[in-house]
Amino acid sequence: MQKEVRLRWLFLANLLNNAGAAFMWPLTTIYMHNYLKQSLTFSGIVLFLMSMAMIAGNYLGGHLFDHWRPYFTALLGGGISTVMLATLIFWHSLWPYAIGLIIVGFGDGISMTVVNAYAATVTTRSNRYVFNMLYLALNVGVVIGTLLVGYLLDLGISVVFIVTTICYLGLMTITISTFNVTPAHRTATATTKAADTTPSNHRQLIWMICLMIFTIYLSYALWESILSVHMTNLGIPFRRYSEVWTINGLLIIVSQPIVSLFNERFKIGTQIGFGITLFALSFLGLVFARQYVDFIIIMVVLTIGEVIGLPIAPAWVDDMAADDQRGKYQGRYNMALSLGRAVGPLFGGMMVAQFSYSLLFITVTVLMLGSLALVLWRARREHLLNG
Repeated sequence: MQKEVRLRWLFLANLLNNAGAAFMWPLTTIYMHNYLKQSLTFSGIVLFLMSMAMIAGNYLGGHLFDHWRPYFTALLGGGISTVMLATLIFWHSLWPYAIGLIIVGFGDGISMTVVNAYAATVTTRSNRYVFNMLYLALNVGVVIGTLLVGYLLDLGISVVFIVTTICYLGLMTITISTFNVTPAHRTATATTKAADTTPSNHRQLIWMICLMIFTIYLSYALWESILSVHMTNLGIPFRRYSEVWTINGLLIIVSQPIVSLFNERFKIGTQIGFGITLFALSFLGLVFARQYVDFIIIMVVLTIGEVIGLPIAPAWVDDMAADDQRGKYQGRYNMALSLGRAVGPLFGGMMVAQFSYSLLFITVTVLMLGSLALVLWRARREHLLNG
């Protein structure tokens, strides 16, 4: 039997999964705030619960990948999300919508961890290249979803859910037809609980990386939720907010030669340090942004930092994890990512309600730079800057 999923199918699966998921983030804030007349804090709570369910899915997906059947795990995650989204086409008042999003989050958590865990088994390319391509797929998916939702919402909420369901049906088609493989590291004892053979200093650094990823995605979630309201409050149309993501996607695509250059010449920790610093500093620009062009410039800076620093973070985790623990640690990584996304909208809504947008942006900048400094200090001390 084939030992690994071909990279092109992992790429397409990740793109479709994240395109569908990206419909939900700005849609939830705008739909609940502007259409259902709920507060930013309430929509933040819904997104928080959705992401907490995603964390549970991340954990379950990593555990089942290592100890059960990867193929059935992939079917389980995709199936849950697809069925729930198809239901929301017809039933999307406040509480069905909120509960449905939470269930979709659980299914997505399983799916995203499974894709990362399958990617960690690819041997035909370097893991830096594999995870960079997955990150490219993730962001192109986010761009497509976030851009389209700005236009589809004008046609009605049911149309949004129809298109989202189509994305997930595409994901299920790919999963059914290409994911039924047996990863090389799995053995007859794969279903039994084995001791974690990952060195303790590696485990500690992985947890610090997860903390850093938490702060990064807490901050990034502000772009996917709070920023849509902030920009419309400044008189910028919602469609313009969606179009900012087009710039993000185009830059991610055209900047691949820059990413390749960094991959070839820099240690993985050095590359992450440079990229995340640039990414974090872009949030200080939001303190002063008032015009549409300001947000474009900030997105350009953010995206350059993003493509340099973020795609290879899971590859760094993969380098340090034992072969039979890849699903577990990719699950931990995705749990940190999902937790950041969970806390971000709620934290942002509360900060704006109690203080101001400016203090919010300054706070998240400090959090990101502080956690990055901790990771780089530990990696240099343990001589793990290159995994």
